[in-house]
Amino acid sequence: MATWDLRETQFHLLICNGGSCTKAGAEHLVQSVRNEIGKRGLDHKIHTSRTLCNGRCHDKCVLISYPDGHWYKGMTSEDSTELVNSLLKGKIYEEKLSLEYNGKGFQPTDGTVTGIGKERETVGKVSKKY
Repeated sequence: MATWDLRETQFHLLICNGGSCTKAGAEHLVQSVRNEIGKRGLDHKIHTSRTLCNGRCHDKCVLISYPDGHWYKGMTSEDSTELVNSLLKGKIYEEKLSLEYNGKGFQPTDGTVTGIGKERETVGKVSKKY
């Protein structure tokens, strides 16, 4: 197992590999993003991680960029170059942005499905939330 030195890391990309995203090409996206990072020698600045489901299946393939808190939707391997370009320029990859952190919560962009609430069914007399 690796323990990466992340002291120079400026971005952490979380790439959903849940069921819907995997069926939509998430592994190709992972490899394309990692290849783009590698060919530019940016491994020390941009770290990637595969995740399980991020709960935004309608937006497949989902990629989340931290620390900026940008969620991207409909990502494909063809988006890798523009995504990395936008990160390096300190800009948002507007074309694919779905949610943006505003200091209080994540706000959807125009055309992004808001989704359902996170309330669960009542169990006994207690209503549980996630």
